[in-house]
Amino acid sequence: MPMPFEYQNASRQFEKFMVDARDQAGLATTSMAWNMVVGVLWAFRSVLTVEEALRFADVLPPVLRAIFVERWNVSQAVQPLGDHQAVLAQIRSVHREHNFSPENAVQVLFSALRQAVGPEVLDAVLERLPPHASEFWRLGRPPPETGTSVYRQTP
Repeated sequence: MPMPFEYQNASRQFEKFMVDARDQAGLATTSMAWNMVVGVLWAFRSVLTVEEALRFADVLPPVLRAIFVERWNVSQAVQPLGDHQAVLAQIRSVHREHNFSPENAVQVLFSALRQAVGPEVLDAVLERLPPHASEFWRLGRPPPETGTSVYRQTP
């Protein structure tokens, strides 16, 4: 069997992801986006059990998967999901002096992940995780508006 495509092109795929995350966050460089990516992934990991986190990691491209599990103390207790500001503080605590994570860091990363792994794949894994996993990715998102909102479901 030949080497899988995702491993042959892991660096290229990761660079594309970082450029997407950088651009969506409105940051100047991928280096500035790095701590946001790490911070969001580690914050998400902290609200999952090891089994749940590994289920999520299975859908990530190789480099993001490695970042997700890097420096993980698996004996640490699962953290409760905090509000938007608490999670943002946790994200910004990663290399604090060089962290440029914007207010919408969670939404930026969610959008970049959807682009990288595909919306169907990401939605499917989140459906197999506890409800707070999906709630994490909604943190800080503006509430749906009434009337012509893109979030409004049609009957």
